[in-house]
Amino acid sequence: MYCSRCGTAQADNAAFCGNCGQPLGAALRPPAGPIAAAPPGAPVVVLAPPVHSPYAGFWLRFVAYVIDALMIGLVLGVLILIMVAIIGVGTLRGNEGAFDEPDKFFFAPAVISFVIGIFVLATCGTWLYYALLESSIHQGTLGKMALGLIVTDMQGRRVTFARASGRFFAKIITGLIPLCIGYIMAGFTEKKQALHDLIASCLVLKKT
Repeated sequence: MYCSRCGTAQADNAAFCGNCGQPLGAALRPPAGPIAAAPPGAPVVVLAPPVHSPYAGFWLRFVAYVIDALMIGLVLGVLILIMVAIIGVGTLRGNEGAFDEPDKFFFAPAVISFVIGIFVLATCGTWLYYALLESSIHQGTLGKMALGLIVTDMQGRRVTFARASGRFFAKIITGLIPLCIGYIMAGFTEKKQALHDLIASCLVLKKT
């Protein structure tokens, strides 16, 4: 049989696509050979082989998050250094006399604008990183790709940019839950979904 989403050839008894994680819904075939001691007309019961869970658990997702955080931090660090190099020298020269008065320096318009600029850059950059990559053909960020994970909707299909964006901003709600319970939910919910996955109706699957 072939996967209806990516077209990859699959084993006849496969429950999920080994390339993209798409549920195949194929009925398992009985083993070859005669079935002994089966009375005429009796229903045949075929024991299905164990199917490994396609859902990515908490620790796999945590490692992917660490990889993504390092990548984002590195890129943002470089961009901030570039911003400092471009506007920092002029700003410091214009506030030379303010160093003796820290309160005035901290609330200087140039400093406030710089802090706001960094916040906007970090937020927008992180959002686009997650939303664009998770809605792309790769279906995951660099951290998820490194560990063979993909983000899908509840039917195992590629998510849209809008859904990926909703999943990203739903993490704000997840982060408000005390003791990181919103994230830890990925370790004990039936389909290994964190709170933001439930809100956005998404799954994180393992590619096998």
